[in-house]
Amino acid sequence: MHYIESGAGTPLVLLHAFPVDARMWNAARVRLEDQVRVIAPDLRGLGESPLDGSSARRSADPSAPVETPGVDVLAADILALLDRLELPEVVLGGCSMGGYVAMAVLRAAPERVAGLLLVDTKAVADDEEQRANRLRVAERAERDGTNGWLAESMLPNLLGATTREQRPEVVAEVKALIDAQPPEGVAWAQRAMAGRPDSGDVLGAFDGPALVVVGEEDSLTPPEQARELAAALPAGELVTVPGAGHLVPLESPDAFADAVRSWLSRTA
Repeated sequence: MHYIESGAGTPLVLLHAFPVDARMWNAARVRLEDQVRVIAPDLRGLGESPLDGSSARRSADPSAPVETPGVDVLAADILALLDRLELPEVVLGGCSMGGYVAMAVLRAAPERVAGLLLVDTKAVADDEEQRANRLRVAERAERDGTNGWLAESMLPNLLGATTREQRPEVVAEVKALIDAQPPEGVAWAQRAMAGRPDSGDVLGAFDGPALVVVGEEDSLTPPEQARELAAALPAGELVTVPGAGHLVPLESPDAFADAVRSWLSRTA
């Protein structure tokens, strides 16, 4: 598994959204690294992490079997990375799909999670229509690749109206990140998310410090869902970021970093 690491201190593991990679955290990471040790991995099949779970894309064996898609597989990858880095526990964060994986880690090994950061995500499983749409996207990615159409179809929902209208450099950055993702990884991730379980019970059982961050203009997991998410966590706090959509760390890195730094300072 490929990862980006910087800073020192309390380890903060940040799991990226779909369909981008760990680079989505770059702007926020440099604003946090003077306070914490930030570790941002590429989830299996995306960015520089190969689909077979090997340590680097260049060492991936094209003939190696690929595990059945599932967020539990991604959680196991994260736990293996923590073992490799000799980290018994971390503050664990995730945006969108990364939040689903963070919840899967919490289900598998709650003792490894010292604090939980959930960004523009939700605990409920997909309904039938949402699952069917994910499977259609997976099939098209395998058939047609991902360049062009995937970004075009997803950008209006991933980015808030303010970002789309006033931050062309962010729109271009997100488009480039989406276009760079391997079609097989996109398809695998969509199938993994389609089959994920409801995680409300997992959140209700976690009594550690927890922060929920949501973009005020997020249409995929809107603020009302974020309020429900924070309420499900015994020690949950909520921060709403104005002028941002579903990718707050990319759209408003200063506001995101300020919220996280404040929370970490109070809960250390």
